[in-house]
Amino acid sequence: MAYVDGFVLAVPSARKDEYLAHCQIFGKMIVEYGAIKVVECWGNDVPQGEISSFPMAVKAEEDETVCFSWIYWQDKAARDSGMQKLMQDPRMQEEGLEMPYDGKRMIFGGFDVLTEIE
Repeated sequence: MAYVDGFVLAVPSARKDEYLAHCQIFGKMIVEYGAIKVVECWGNDVPQGEISSFPMAVKAEEDETVCFSWIYWQDKAARDSGMQKLMQDPRMQEEGLEMPYDGKRMIFGGFDVLTEIE
């Protein structure tokens, strides 16, 4: 069964180019370790909610943009193996992989895919 890691985070809007560069480096590495697809999205219609919302969930500030990302894997075993290899990769400590956002406010989780409709 397919498996997805999902992420929501707030990125300083002025650092969009840095974020894109970070995503491209990280995305290529994660595909190298078995991910089928990595998708990074830059918010452009992400309203502030009254009770809950993406901006509220990540405590987005006025000068930040909410981003939504996911990594698609063949299954959870491939994800667990790939993520373990990624975390051990010395390139993860190199310049350019420094997160251009506050990782403490990122929300994330792993999900079993229930259905896919194309």
